[in-house]
Amino acid sequence: MKDTVKHFPIGYQQILDETLKINFDQLSDPLPGSLLATLSATKPNGRFLELGTGSGLSTAWILHGMDALSSLTTIDSNEELVAIAKRYLGNDQRVSFVVGQGEELINNTEPESIDFIFADTWPGKYHQLEETLSLLKSGGLYIIDDMLPQDNWPDGHADKASNLTKYLEARDDLLTTKIAWSTGIIICTKRA
Repeated sequence: MKDTVKHFPIGYQQILDETLKINFDQLSDPLPGSLLATLSATKPNGRFLELGTGSGLSTAWILHGMDALSSLTTIDSNEELVAIAKRYLGNDQRVSFVVGQGEELINNTEPESIDFIFADTWPGKYHQLEETLSLLKSGGLYIIDDMLPQDNWPDGHADKASNLTKYLEARDDLLTTKIAWSTGIIICTKRA
């Protein structure tokens, strides 16, 4: 079976084109995007959190899988990138865009109130992890990507990724699956 995606979300191609024009090189792979859409669909009437909007490529996938009663809050500190996402996804009433620091949003979110977290930036992944995981409801999903070695990783990052993986696997309150596919995915579900 060939790893290809056939059905892309609304706005995806326009976001990709505009992202390439500004030479932003941290593009989301469509394969994890498709997985995000599939997993999003498992949380009807869910409350979603994306840490690291970027230009909105993953945001588009999450929205693609969400039902009409769900809501997504997505945050990034880069105003230029968030503006791209807003331009093509801002008419969707289910999504709220925040330009700011992820740590602040994490600290101001009620514990056990989130059904689905996609952490694609440092806050919520490499720091503020404990606080982020405390936001999950029982049965909630915590998803991260870019866990396999990447060409753009700085020195020492492989150790950070390895330590994060070991930490998640050692937690008794999470069921954790590592997927050595695409950029490397980890999916955790919070136990009851």
